[in-house]
Amino acid sequence: MSVFCDTVFALVRKIPCGFVSTYGDIAFAAGRPRSARIVGYTLHRNDDPETTPCHRVVFKDGSLADGYVFGGKDVQRGILEKEGVVFTQDGKVDMEKCRFLGF
Repeated sequence: MSVFCDTVFALVRKIPCGFVSTYGDIAFAAGRPRSARIVGYTLHRNDDPETTPCHRVVFKDGSLADGYVFGGKDVQRGILEKEGVVFTQDGKVDMEKCRFLGF
């Protein structure tokens, strides 16, 4: 695995329960601000979701990925709701209340 991938996984492990970050947030914190898609590809290969909670990474508008690797966006939403993440009426994460930027 590359240094960038290791950095992505380490950053995702810092997102606290009840919060989310965006693919772009992770890319920026990893020193590659234009690499949000690569963050997504990296998280799609996550083989340890218990340790690296990739379900806490969402799109910048708060929407969830259709291709969430561990069961689709309905599963991702269910996990996030159990953790206390708030959703808006249009089904997106309330980014004002739940966005974590403390890297």
